[in-house]
Amino acid sequence: MALLSNKGLEKYDAKILLAWGESIDGNSKITQWFMKNSYIELGLFHYALRNEKRSREWLLNNGYPHLMALINGIEGRQNALVWLKTHGYDILHEMALIGDNDDNAFRTLMRPETQVYAMLAKKMAFIKNEIEENNRDIHKFDPN
Repeated sequence: MALLSNKGLEKYDAKILLAWGESIDGNSKITQWFMKNSYIELGLFHYALRNEKRSREWLLNNGYPHLMALINGIEGRQNALVWLKTHGYDILHEMALIGDNDDNAFRTLMRPETQVYAMLAKKMAFIKNEIEENNRDIHKFDPN
């Protein structure tokens, strides 16, 4: 199988990637640490994944459109998936597919050298699925 490009993720070592997973899961201490320690994009990713508009805009306008494309791909937007693929963000493309519950993409990234990305994407999928579930729950709609 061809080697996938980790473009857009290459500056993060294993410890940062593991911490990113904790932030995605909701660990606010790690999210705040990211915000104060040169990883603001990973801290804001936590909020952008949860549909916070200002964080989404910040990612787009401050050099991280690939992270916003990842979120858009997770949300099923085909144009974001095409953009990631066209611009050489191979692993982010696969992560977006996993985040949108694609089992084939999960198998693709479950190789030893890319397994951490598969697990991060599963965490993202969990958040996305939870948001979708809440949006469909008639008991959680605001009547006003």
